[in-house]
Amino acid sequence: MNSGRSENQDVLWEQDGAIATIKLNRPLKLNTVTPEMGRFLTEQCQRINHNDDIRVVILTGGGEKCFSAGSDVKVLDDYGSNWQLRNRSDYCRAIWSIRKPIIAAIRGYAIGGGLELALMSDIRVASVTAKFGAGVIKLGWHGGAGNTQLLPRLVGYGKALQLLLTGDLIDAQEAYRIGLVQELVPDDQLDSVTRNLADKIVRNAPIAAQLCKHMVRVAESTSLEVGLQYENDMFAYCFTTKDHLEGIAAFREKRTPVFQGE
Repeated sequence: MNSGRSENQDVLWEQDGAIATIKLNRPLKLNTVTPEMGRFLTEQCQRINHNDDIRVVILTGGGEKCFSAGSDVKVLDDYGSNWQLRNRSDYCRAIWSIRKPIIAAIRGYAIGGGLELALMSDIRVASVTAKFGAGVIKLGWHGGAGNTQLLPRLVGYGKALQLLLTGDLIDAQEAYRIGLVQELVPDDQLDSVTRNLADKIVRNAPIAAQLCKHMVRVAESTSLEVGLQYENDMFAYCFTTKDHLEGIAAFREKRTPVFQGE
C-alpha cells in the first residue's frame, strides 16, 4: 500500500499504509477552520474517496488544548454574502462525504463546528479531559453543519436540545455516558487506542466495511422494512466479491484473511 503526505500549513494530511490521518493544525487558534482550509479539506476528502488503498480515516486536531473550535469567527466575512455563506465549501460536509470509516480522536475542546466535525465522524474516541459543546447559540445562531440533525440521533431529543439551547459545555465523562463518545481513554493513550481501533477495521473486508457504514446511515432515514430489504440486497452483493471467497478460504484454512477490496 502507498504512503504519502500532503498539506497546507493549517491542515496536515498523511497516509500510512491503509490509514489516512487528517489533522487540523492551528493549535494557537484552537484549530479553527478558515474558508481556505475548508476548500483544502473538501479536495482531500475526495482524494480519500478515490484512493482504494485507504480503508480508514483518523480525524484529529494538533496540540493538547483543542480538537477544534469550529469556524474561525474572525474571518466569517471572508465567505462573502449570506448566499455565498450558504454555498460555502463546508468542511463538515466534506468529512461526511467520506465513504470510508472515520474515527475522530478528540483531545481538548470540541465545540461549535468542532463538535459538528466529531459528529460527522463514525466513531469518537476522546481523552478524559475533552470537553464538548454547541455554544454558537450564544453568538446568535445555531449550528449550520450538523449539530441540530446529528446530535439528536446520537443522544436523543431532550439531551440534544438541552445542549443546543443552553450552549453549555459537558465533560468527556458525560459525553461518554450519553453516547456521544464511544471510547474514553487517558490523555496519553488517545493516539494509541485510536490507531489500534483503526488497525482492527483495516483488517476487515473494505467493501463490507464501507457498506456497513452506508447501511447504518440508511437506517437513520428510512423505514425498518425498507432498510431490512436493502440490507439483504447489500449482503447478497458482498457474496459477489472476491473478498468473500478469501474470507471463507481463510476460515477453512484457520488463517487470517487477506482482503484486497475486490
